[in-house]
Amino acid sequence: MRQVQGNLSSPALYRLMTWTSPAYPVGAFSYSSGLEWAVEAGDVRDAATLTNWLTTMVNHGSVFCDATIFCYAHSAAAEGDGAALAAAAELAAALAGSRERFLETTAQGQAFVQITRDAWATPALDRLAAVWDSPPAYPVAVAAACAGHGIALGAALHAFLHGVVSNLVSAGVRLVPLGQTDGQRVLAALETPVTEAAQRARFTRPDGIGVAALRSDIASMQHETQYTRLFRS
Repeated sequence: MRQVQGNLSSPALYRLMTWTSPAYPVGAFSYSSGLEWAVEAGDVRDAATLTNWLTTMVNHGSVFCDATIFCYAHSAAAEGDGAALAAAAELAAALAGSRERFLETTAQGQAFVQITRDAWATPALDRLAAVWDSPPAYPVAVAAACAGHGIALGAALHAFLHGVVSNLVSAGVRLVPLGQTDGQRVLAALETPVTEAAQRARFTRPDGIGVAALRSDIASMQHETQYTRLFRS
């Protein structure tokens, strides 16, 4: 298995762990990316089916889409290319597969930019705000901050994906429900898919981004009309 490339300084590691933690106050805990509907529909009912559902999202769904956009935005921010950064933000918004998915990524992105500009200022986030006057998608915001603080793409992307899947596993634990040990088993099972997705995303061109996890997209659309809901997506 390939290792994440690039050594991080202590300050860079500290910032990366802070920003990609599920505890970072962007409201990630209130979103499930359609997982709540999948549980109600019976698609996800135990640790094995949760693992399968999330593996598909990582390999072929919105998580992989976000990983590729993250790479695109990180490169643009690192090079100080405002036009490319705006293009990444526009593409991320266009690829949101449902109204709730759009809300999920832009609400978190906007919160991330606001908090991080106040606490961990970097010109890269100022540039993002200057070239994109709408709330940015979450992967674009995190990628810009990481690039602005000199955090290498390999480590930044891996940490971002870990934070995303950790939040989804936490949602699954609450929804199915599962025990905490089962939750960790699911997270452990996602290690290889996440690593492979991160490697593949780095070599996917923006015009090659796409998803093939239709059931997940349907879940995101159906969630809006669920009779009872714990999550916003």
